[in-house]
Amino acid sequence: MSDCDSEAGRAQAMAPAASLDPADWGEFRQQAHRMLDDILGAMENIGECPVWQVIPDQVRDRFRETLPVEPTALVQVHEEFMTSILPFTARNAHPGFLGWVQGGGTPVGMLAEMLAAGLNANVGGRDQIPLEVERQVTAWMRTLFGFPETASGLFVTGSSIANFVAVVIARDARLGSDVRRRGLQQAQNLAAYASAAVHGCVGRALDFAGLGSDSLRLIPVDDSQHMQLEALARAIAADREAGCTPFLVVGTAGTVDTGAIDDLSGIADLCAEQNLWFHVDGAFGALAMLTPELAPRLKGIERADSLAFDFHKWAQVPYDAGFILVRDGKNHEQAFASTSAYLMREERGMAAGSPWPCDLGPELSRGFRALKTWATLKVYGTNAIGAVISRTCELARYLESRVAATPELEILAPVELNIVCFRYRFGSTDNPVSGEVANRLNRQVVIELQEAGAVAPSTTLIAGRLAIRAAFVNHRTSRAEVDTLVDETLAAGRVLRDASSRGPQ
Repeated sequence: MSDCDSEAGRAQAMAPAASLDPADWGEFRQQAHRMLDDILGAMENIGECPVWQVIPDQVRDRFRETLPVEPTALVQVHEEFMTSILPFTARNAHPGFLGWVQGGGTPVGMLAEMLAAGLNANVGGRDQIPLEVERQVTAWMRTLFGFPETASGLFVTGSSIANFVAVVIARDARLGSDVRRRGLQQAQNLAAYASAAVHGCVGRALDFAGLGSDSLRLIPVDDSQHMQLEALARAIAADREAGCTPFLVVGTAGTVDTGAIDDLSGIADLCAEQNLWFHVDGAFGALAMLTPELAPRLKGIERADSLAFDFHKWAQVPYDAGFILVRDGKNHEQAFASTSAYLMREERGMAAGSPWPCDLGPELSRGFRALKTWATLKVYGTNAIGAVISRTCELARYLESRVAATPELEILAPVELNIVCFRYRFGSTDNPVSGEVANRLNRQVVIELQEAGAVAPSTTLIAGRLAIRAAFVNHRTSRAEVDTLVDETLAAGRVLRDASSRGPQ
């Protein structure tokens, strides 16, 4: 036996008996290329498919099978994906997806996500380059939003968790770091404030932080859905008079219903006077900073103590890529850092590089979310992303003009950014319909549009009136989808109008 033969024999004997790597890398590589080609083809031609379609019972049944014990060929799993998963997603990458504020993703982001999966990096800590990538994005965001060098940042799943992280930091800044050890005995009287149009995750964040959702005071909004600062000041004064301890005000940069931006400078002034933590929920609207014509509307955001936003919305990064930026990194670290023997830090070696991301949030096991964001910003640049943001707002104004020029339709809220709330006018001056009937019929219009599959708006309530809500976020959306939305809304509304006027048959 030759030395080479004996070396090969020893290597084979030492190979893990239960490795999950492919037995034939060449065959696996070919299948991988087919899968990549198929998903790129689906992305390239996504506008040719329905935005959404009803899931057949037989397709649902395929996902009620028992736990697999024996292997299934990768080619078969790929086929199941193509036939039973891909066609029945809510295609937020589709140009006709208008229902919710969700970005369309990009081929670059998809490839970066694939690379991150190949690395399989756990970026909760350790001295490794993925942490430097995250730190670089943090530095870029400090620059974009005018935050100081002391500011820290963290990738999370989305603004729901980012807002939760901010509430915890604000809570501990008010009560002191001992609250982490001793609990919330002193927290019963804490009070937080946000507009009545704030996202529901803020109340949930207070719940998760142990303060209770009732600690959130919802402040009335004006006709443009902005928080009324006079009402905010009165609520704070009333709570102090009642023995409560105000500690947090949440300003919104882009409300979920209409895209309204609160008076952030006014809120910052009030928080400074009252010694309150100023947090901004900028889930999608914060990135309007990338457009010169919109950035002035965010004046005051640079004064926030913390800021939550999502790259997977206007920045078009694939899900999920939320972010929290905190003015004082020491406050951030004090709210989450903890010590454990197995997480001991060193000056050298793999355990160097402290503080780690796990010191800034609740997760120890974390995926490499920063890579797809870093790659998106590097490949496209902020000018291109800002141009996409500007175009989505232009599309919203175009829809507003189409609605204004169409007597059968009406606008229900001012169009501030990229969201348009409108409805079909059922009834007439001579033959009015009740608000309940109008709401029900407009809800039916939206369902009809979604099931038709060309465009998919959503619904919301504006002062008790059900609105057809169109949110322009996707970089693939054009005026063609706006025209389709108007035309199909009119067609569906007329059919329902005529049917309702005839009454029961």
